[in-house]
Amino acid sequence: MSIGEQPTVQPTVYHPEPSSHTGVWILILLAVVYAGATAFFVYDHHSKLEKLTQDQAASQKEIADLTKRMQSAEADSETLARQLGMTKKELAARANELQHEQQAASARLAAQAEEEKKDVSAVSGEVGAVKTDVGGVKTDVAATKASLDATIAKLQSAVGDLNVQSGLIANTRTDLEALKHKGDRQYYEFTLLKGAKPQAYSTVALQLKKTDPKHGKYSLDVTADDKTIEKKDKNQSEPVQFYTGRDHMLYELVVWTVDKNKITGYLSTPKNAPMPITATPQ
Repeated sequence: MSIGEQPTVQPTVYHPEPSSHTGVWILILLAVVYAGATAFFVYDHHSKLEKLTQDQAASQKEIADLTKRMQSAEADSETLARQLGMTKKELAARANELQHEQQAASARLAAQAEEEKKDVSAVSGEVGAVKTDVGGVKTDVAATKASLDATIAKLQSAVGDLNVQSGLIANTRTDLEALKHKGDRQYYEFTLLKGAKPQAYSTVALQLKKTDPKHGKYSLDVTADDKTIEKKDKNQSEPVQFYTGRDHMLYELVVWTVDKNKITGYLSTPKNAPMPITATPQ
């Protein structure tokens, strides 16, 4: 190139590089996913639509069946009304009346049941009270028995005026109750007045003749087996003994109080001694 001559500028040629295929594959993948989702949506929508159609058909069938039953019931109602000689309106009114009567009867039954429950509760309460009373009575009986047993344990025996060993001697009415509880013999409590007629006890008669309160002594007549025996100047609490009857049974009397004109005590007889109708053991 000579001096002063401009250099020739060569145009720049652009050679494009081969572009990547990644974007294309992404678009294809998105298209496939979209197509699959669309197909699933269409299938699901079709399934739901088919089920809805089936349900609607079933509902229509149920409605048709219900309509037939209603028509049949209405026809039966009309038939029944004709058989009873009533109109449908009268039959409906009668049915309504019967329904009210049934409700009233149910209410009465419920009220009766409630009343019976109250009665049962009241009876249960009374039974409970009776049980409590019975328990109290049992306790009282047990306490009385214990008291009687203690009294019996304190009693003493003595030799009677016939030199026969007596059983336990009661010196008070309480002691006598204890002996009755023991049950070995029969006991007749007595009160004799001076000057009175003979008084019958068991199979004998007793008559007070004399008293000496100062010294605790008395005299009386005992009538037994058509014979009268005098028991003279006997002491208070002394066992007075005599035999009577075909079996020669030993009777015994004890006086525990001696007053100016009166004595009190009891007559004791064997358990198997005869007991006249007029005699009552005390």
